[in-house]
Amino acid sequence: MEASARGGVTTQLIERLPPVRGRLAADVPLGPMTWFRVGGPAEVLFRPADAEDLAGFLAGCPDDVPVTVIGVASNLLVRDGGVPGVVIRLGGGFAGISVDGDSLTAGAGALDLNVALTARDAALAGLEFLSGIPGSIGGAVRMNGGAYGGEIVDVILEAEGVDRRGRRHRYDRAALDLTYRHCGVPDDVIFTAARFQGRRDDAAAIAARIEAIQQARADSQPVRARTGGSTFANPPGHKAWQLIDQAGCRGLTIGGAQMSEKHCNFMLNLGGATAHDLESLGEEVRRRVLETSGISLRWEIRRIGLPLSAGSEAA
Repeated sequence: MEASARGGVTTQLIERLPPVRGRLAADVPLGPMTWFRVGGPAEVLFRPADAEDLAGFLAGCPDDVPVTVIGVASNLLVRDGGVPGVVIRLGGGFAGISVDGDSLTAGAGALDLNVALTARDAALAGLEFLSGIPGSIGGAVRMNGGAYGGEIVDVILEAEGVDRRGRRHRYDRAALDLTYRHCGVPDDVIFTAARFQGRRDDAAAIAARIEAIQQARADSQPVRARTGGSTFANPPGHKAWQLIDQAGCRGLTIGGAQMSEKHCNFMLNLGGATAHDLESLGEEVRRRVLETSGISLRWEIRRIGLPLSAGSEAA
């Protein structure tokens, strides 16, 4: 177990945490893990070995210790001051994918693309849209992720999760209460796995649909840039990118952050951005869109942690 002092607080925290089979480390930079490549450190980072290890840790973790879960951090902005408490990252122990008849089960750490490709290899259709979502299954379930005509709610059968007290739960589709970019399961539940319904089809036809999605994504989105995917959710009856464009925000830049010229609902780190630059840009876009359209955009990118100057967590 690694430990290092950060004003004494980190060492004290890591010593208060329960024993684990996975890895605990103090003062771990989170920026390199995120697609934006910005942000401060985790006070403590925990990589659980499996769902049992996760449940045991949560059961023994003191109630006053903040707990935050991240996946592959494709749709995540970590503020520059870092994240207090424990950040949990689900890794290889949660990346398994298996097919049983017409259903597929995936761990929360499995990449959405890998799920789509596994389904393709098993001649299982209906999950192709996942190839257009950069991220992992845990995040896709939590956000009811969707793209290219499909959403998680269309295909999910059930999901498993662990709550803040270490209790394990199973949720069917109705209990998940999935709506547009929203899941009704309490925020403290960490999803560990999900099972999806597919349908039999020709593997070559499935492969062709995945290839078409990949090409459409490359043609319309800045996929090779440091970005976090869609910045804002689409308001009812509107497209976020159109509202942003109409507000004159295509290419808008603050510091090292820019709204993409290619797809103006994508925020870019041009190379020297801070998390503050990116969040400030997003808030300026929200201000201008509200001013021009009367519509308040809702962040789709998840923002966690503290700004550098804050002594308490920002909203």
